[in-house]
Amino acid sequence: QVSLVESGGGLVQAGGSLTLSCVASGHVDAMYWYRQVPGQLRELVAGMGMYAESVKGRFTFSRDTAKNAAYLQMNDLKPEDTARYHCNAVWAGYNAWAQGTQVTVSS
Repeated sequence: QVSLVESGGGLVQAGGSLTLSCVASGHVDAMYWYRQVPGQLRELVAGMGMYAESVKGRFTFSRDTAKNAAYLQMNDLKPEDTARYHCNAVWAGYNAWAQGTQVTVSS
């Protein structure tokens, strides 16, 4: 079983930047970033070449396969980006979720 560890969330002012990191304990085939606001469905933000429309041009997803890691560089953050961000990994028909890291953007 692969486990995921996230880091990098926090409080930032609108227009600021944050980078999220996610490291898997073993090999995974793909990694994604999701986010969720209480009372709403979890939203796919980025991963494997795709981006949610609301983050295009501001967020950059990257992978370091040698380190089993994924990153989400978030620039020009907006208050509507406030959410709990979750890393997800898939491999061999399995998937795992990280515990989530809170991103709060103040206006």
